[in-house]
Amino acid sequence: MKIVCLLGSPRTTGSSATIANHLLKTAGALGAETRSFELNRLAYRGCQACYACKTKLDRCALKDDLSEVLAAVSEADALVLASPVYYGDITSQLKGFIDRSYSYLVPDYITNPQPSRLTPKKLVFVQTQGQPEEAAFSDIFPRYEGFLKWMGFGEGTLIRACGIGPGRTDVVPGHILQQAEEAARALMA
Repeated sequence: MKIVCLLGSPRTTGSSATIANHLLKTAGALGAETRSFELNRLAYRGCQACYACKTKLDRCALKDDLSEVLAAVSEADALVLASPVYYGDITSQLKGFIDRSYSYLVPDYITNPQPSRLTPKKLVFVQTQGQPEEAAFSDIFPRYEGFLKWMGFGEGTLIRACGIGPGRTDVVPGHILQQAEEAARALMA
């Protein structure tokens, strides 16, 4: 089992990274090969709408630090996406990756019953937010899950921690870490 994790937070030791890293540690102990990318440390551009991935190539035409990430995700069996909520959405770092993942779709993806170039993959989505109210920002995962399913990611698992954020990044409740351990075991099943 190859698991790739994309950390969308600019905080290396932030709460979303802490949860995702706990999941990876658990999966690694169970025999998974894990790899993690801190997107904030990479230099990359957003999708340029050049359509080369639909006309000339079977991958993104841009050559930057995200090229390695896109290739690693393509080769993985599972993907972990981790992001705190910024202004009611995922971070721009993670959104940049998602926009570039457009290259995973085949040219006729709108009508093709197999719209993705990817082999089926498992998905875990880690979302943290300072806002303690669970109704706030509850639309984020379902919105992205639809696009990710289109790209070949199976039913996603959401690990969501509300009420933790700036000033509390070192405090992740035990029940959330337990969810990360359960998600790791489910990925390995």
